[in-house]
Amino acid sequence: MNLHRSVRTTIAPALLTVTAVLALSACGTSDADSGSGATSTVTVRIPDPGNSGVLAAGKKDGSLDEALGKVGAEVEWTGSAGPFAPAAQAMNADQLDFATGSITSGITSLAQRPGFKFFTAVDPDGAGEGILVRDGSGIGSVADLVGKRVAVNQGGTGEYLLLKALAKEGIPVDKVQRVYLRPDQTAAVFNAGKVDAWAVWATYAVAEIGSGKAHFVADGAAIGSDNYSLNAVRTGFAEKHPEIVKALYTYLHTSSVREKKDPAAYLNVFTDVGPTAVTGKAKEVQTGFIAQGGTVDPIGPEDITRFEAVAAFYAEQKVTKNKVDVAAHLLDVEKLT
Repeated sequence: MNLHRSVRTTIAPALLTVTAVLALSACGTSDADSGSGATSTVTVRIPDPGNSGVLAAGKKDGSLDEALGKVGAEVEWTGSAGPFAPAAQAMNADQLDFATGSITSGITSLAQRPGFKFFTAVDPDGAGEGILVRDGSGIGSVADLVGKRVAVNQGGTGEYLLLKALAKEGIPVDKVQRVYLRPDQTAAVFNAGKVDAWAVWATYAVAEIGSGKAHFVADGAAIGSDNYSLNAVRTGFAEKHPEIVKALYTYLHTSSVREKKDPAAYLNVFTDVGPTAVTGKAKEVQTGFIAQGGTVDPIGPEDITRFEAVAAFYAEQKVTKNKVDVAAHLLDVEKLT
């Protein structure tokens, strides 16, 4: 069966793939690298998926462990969802085996000393990411951001979206003030009016749009975003257990196809109340983003070309000192055995 993309579509990155980790307390070497023998079960360390998405569903019904069990592996859920940069550091420190992140945050992590490789891609999220403004702000276009303060996460999706939007409109970057904030700390600042706009993705945009008080002045499609979501695997793990990496890919691909067809079934997996639940208008927004979306797929030549374009853009914008060689840190999941 050929699992390559047949149709190019978009998706909210955080809804489909392995989530990154904010902080990890566990240290040491995983069972995967312990040399404990071919008959022992390999432990695969994956950040806890929270309350939504294919991994949350797989955790609840045991289907992920069942799929990985066929190749002698089991999941250890560790840490929690968060930005990719800490997850990359955790993989480098042998505290995590898999994580997800955008190509933008991936490039800044690759500019360090990476101990991971990317093995899947989810097409850029044309609907679920963009430049968010409050209703009634008077900001009706990207050009209206001149002289304004825009919240971004440094070196990641937010900074990329803002810089890309400004470049498309021919607006010098120094005409807009970037305010560097962690995404999980930005909503309060944005809603208090301390910044005029927020360059953000679906994970955080859904709640703001769902509140009925904010909207995208330009979404990913309008910006021309090449901001893929990518799954990463610790290099040492992939070298020792390529069959597990391939099994995880197969599970993610198949499940993401199902999620696209029935988005609501993958929301509020464990609870439909409390801070992790998506309800009301926000639920409609999120299911809409997923329904417009694509799936977890192998990385193809056309994807690599776009990755390299982002790397070149980051170097041009001085986000990175030099152009990062993304292609050197990719795996062809279809060739793994």
